[in-house]
Amino acid sequence: MAPRAPGPFTSLDEQALRALAPHGVVRSFPRHAVIVNEGDDTDALYVLLAGRVKAFVGDDQGHEVVVNTIEVGDYFGELILDGGLRSASVMTLEPCRVFAIPRRDVLRMLETNSAFARDLIAKLIGKVRSLTSRVRDLALKDVYGRFLQFINDHAIEDGETRVVPERLTQHDIAARIGGSREIVSRVVRDLTEGGYIAVEGKRIRVLKRLPTRW
Repeated sequence: MAPRAPGPFTSLDEQALRALAPHGVVRSFPRHAVIVNEGDDTDALYVLLAGRVKAFVGDDQGHEVVVNTIEVGDYFGELILDGGLRSASVMTLEPCRVFAIPRRDVLRMLETNSAFARDLIAKLIGKVRSLTSRVRDLALKDVYGRFLQFINDHAIEDGETRVVPERLTQHDIAARIGGSREIVSRVVRDLTEGGYIAVEGKRIRVLKRLPTRW
């Protein structure tokens, strides 16, 4: 998976961000804290200063699908532009600090900061492409096919093998690929028993080419 190009906030410290958005505020959150809830009013854009977060949608039974993970220097809450409700929840994966930019500053930045405006347009286009791909995968691939795609997208070279660098539970993987934890558990067990993968401290190591079908 190709790395995302640096965004307009990547190289900015808090002082520079305050100059850019004078009404912004810094907020800190512990691990597994919900920063925004699906259905909330859209009142701010958030720049991630430290940590990592996930954007997800869920239901009352606790099922969830992860839409995206966000790293330091990136931002979320870009749907603030239409003033509608939040389309997804955002939770911290580790302790985080964010710079919250209110809507009035975001609108002013769109008018005065061409780099931000271009990046926001590119981000929204990327989100449409990603969601289109996700819908296609959900419609045309079974859970194993989506698991295989996830491994191919996220595994990186590590010596003579490849490894998915994130520490992920089977619940995490199920949420990423839109499957049940039970099926993911069976896939991981069968691939481990077949010598295709090894699970090391919640990291998946690919030992040999995965079968195209399960």
